[in-house]
Amino acid sequence: MRHVREILRLSLEAGLSTRMAGERAGVGPTTVRDMLKRFARSGLNWPVPAEMSDADLEACLYGLPGMKPGRRKQPEPDWSAVARELKRKHVTLQVLWEEYVAAHPDGYRYSRWCDLFRRWEGRLPLTMRQSHAGGEKMFVDYAGDTVPVVVDRRTGEVRDAHLFVAVLGGSSLSFGCATWTEQFADWIEAHNGAFAFFGGVAHLLVYDYVPGHVIGVLFPARLCAPQPVDPSVLNDIEAHNDQRPASHSRSFGSLCQTGFRGGPTEEVEGT
Repeated sequence: MRHVREILRLSLEAGLSTRMAGERAGVGPTTVRDMLKRFARSGLNWPVPAEMSDADLEACLYGLPGMKPGRRKQPEPDWSAVARELKRKHVTLQVLWEEYVAAHPDGYRYSRWCDLFRRWEGRLPLTMRQSHAGGEKMFVDYAGDTVPVVVDRRTGEVRDAHLFVAVLGGSSLSFGCATWTEQFADWIEAHNGAFAFFGGVAHLLVYDYVPGHVIGVLFPARLCAPQPVDPSVLNDIEAHNDQRPASHSRSFGSLCQTGFRGGPTEEVEGT
């Protein structure tokens, strides 16, 4: 405990110099000068109210114990718990912030809350860094959930649609479309839409998961052994070769990299 009240009394009431007040309190004159400056900035007047304890007086001048100057005073969530929650289905930063602000109405606003989380996330150790060249890879998958689509306004008939998503690894340029099913015809048609949107075909198509009925067409032989793709299957894909821009003038050799659930990753050379 600093002898705040005694030093203030010696300096402001007894009129002693900083050196003499420091000698009697057992501190240096620099400490006394710093304390007087803090007292002047605090807005308090001498003598301080009698009901103010020494701890309260010290807190007014130096802040709460353990609180570093400039440290954030709003309640902070457990960022590691936030990161774990984000891995759950349908959980977003917006949802987690709404739960946070409901528990702490005086807490951070949404933009600041997200900024603090990104800073915390940026300090995490990197376990793997991937580098993608432009036009090298296109990542393909179907979203896990379907979306309801009104197909007849008069009757209110609703039908579930499946979301197809394709992303270029180099630029993160994304394409999405809805198909009624994940059957082979819709699967190929969605690919054609992605190739038309991107204006070309990536050298490597990377699939997180391919439905079993599509595997049966692409890989009619043994599932866990690489097999050439039937040329007739990729006719629509090959049609895009002539539509590629000049920057993609290199000869086309598409590779399908498929990660099967429960089985090894396979790379199957295309046509």
